[in-house]
Amino acid sequence: MKIALINENSQAVKNELIYNTLKSVVEPMGHEVVNYGMYSAEDANQLTYVQVGILTATLLNSGAADFVITGCGTGEGAMLACNSFPQVLCGHIESPLDAYLFSQVNDGNAIALPFAENFGWGGELNLSYIFEKLFCAPGGGGYPKERVVPEQRNKKILDEVKKVTHRDMVSILKDLDSELAKGAFSGEKFEELFFASCKDEAIAKAVREALGK
Repeated sequence: MKIALINENSQAVKNELIYNTLKSVVEPMGHEVVNYGMYSAEDANQLTYVQVGILTATLLNSGAADFVITGCGTGEGAMLACNSFPQVLCGHIESPLDAYLFSQVNDGNAIALPFAENFGWGGELNLSYIFEKLFCAPGGGGYPKERVVPEQRNKKILDEVKKVTHRDMVSILKDLDSELAKGAFSGEKFEELFFASCKDEAIAKAVREALGK
């Protein structure tokens, strides 16, 4: 699984800590971590949580990533922004139990973490335990056992509902404010990382147009 990490501007200072913690947990499981930044609070391109949603949806819809780890100060803004888009199911995660149940019951493809709220002494340990429980088993396994069938059925129903309530990603990218979209894709390493992994040429073309290329 290719797991993308995205940090917005208010919590960019924690990027290295989050990246190293994530890698230490998931790489031994056989997963790959790709860091889309922000890499520091001084990055030239400043991502807002709204742009985190745009970037998350672009990565997931294009196949450039299979899962996205993101967040903001409280995690709420990033979660709401991500869920504004098609084929993104983002959970707000605060604890290892949240992570495990979101993976097993909801089978989502993104999480938003509160990187400022209650992130004090031991914050990196909580992150480590969250990542461990998030990826310790294939998503959608269900919990508890007697609820597996209805939970899996409801996930499929929700996926179909999102197909009706959301437009396709190419149309969305074309209609977004041009500066907002361009800013989402102007990170230091975005082009290098994204175009090498993108599996959808129509989305790749829309991203190039957003970048003015």
